[in-house]
Order: sequence, then C-alpha cells, then structure tokens
Amino acid sequence: MAAADHRAVAEIGFSAWMSSDAWSVQRPTDAVIDHVRRAFDAFPSDATDLITVAEQDGKIVGWTALNGEGGHISDLWVHPESQGMGIGRALIGHLLSRMRSEGISLATIHTHATNSGAIRLYERAGFRIVWRGMEFSRSAGTELEKVHMERVLG
Repeated sequence: MAAADHRAVAEIGFSAWMSSDAWSVQRPTDAVIDHVRRAFDAFPSDATDLITVAEQDGKIVGWTALNGEGGHISDLWVHPESQGMGIGRALIGHLLSRMRSEGISLATIHTHATNSGAIRLYERAGFRIVWRGMEFSRSAGTELEKVHMERVLG
C-alpha cells in the first residue's frame, strides 16, 4: 500500500464500519464514532506493511490487515457500495494462502457479535465461532459484544 492510499483506506474502513450490521440494533454514540474515525485515520500510517488493498478499475474498494501475530486478521473492510461482489472473499482467500505459505496453521478473526454479514462471510470462508462475550475494543474505546472465530489451515 502506498502512502497516497492512506486516506482511501481510512475512509473505506470507517464507511464499512458505520454501515455494518453491528449497528442494526443501536447506533454508536458520537464519542465512539469520533474515537473510531481517529483510529481509522491513524491505522494506515501505523501498519503500511501489513495492509493489502483490493482495487477495482484502479480504485481501492477494500482492504485487509494482519496484526503481526501470525495468523490473526485484524481488519477486513469493503466499501459499502462494493460489498456482495466477492471482494471480501478474495481478500480472505489471499490472506489464507499467504498464511499457509508462511507455515501458519491457525487463522483467527474477531468481529462484533451483531455483525451478521461479516460472520456469514467468515463462516463461508471456513471460520467457526469459538468465543462470544464482552470485550474492550481499543478502536472504539469501549466494551462491545464480540465473537472470536478461527479456521485451521491445512
């Protein structure tokens, strides 16, 4: 990812976060929204070597990141207008292939427990829920109900 892509990556992450199923029950507070926006603005600068972008017609439409701890996918975001086109599935497939080639045997990902679209995507990619509960979210700056999912790589 080039430095010029930071703004696009931050905007895609924030837009996807705001439009996710995670907020179908209750809208996040303004304080949480501000906290998350700042986190997305900072993240691309902090993790350029860990981010993989997906492009369509020369425009970034999604991205994903590994957090540096082996097989943990820390982020996967697709712009709301580009969801349902296989971009998330392609990004996951890319990361799983990369992990296998690096000898990683277990892939993990976490999401909001109410984010049914993401959970469905991850389950279709072979992940299963292994934990559900309240957890502090650094990016949101508050406790959220989350699920942890994993997939054995073979």
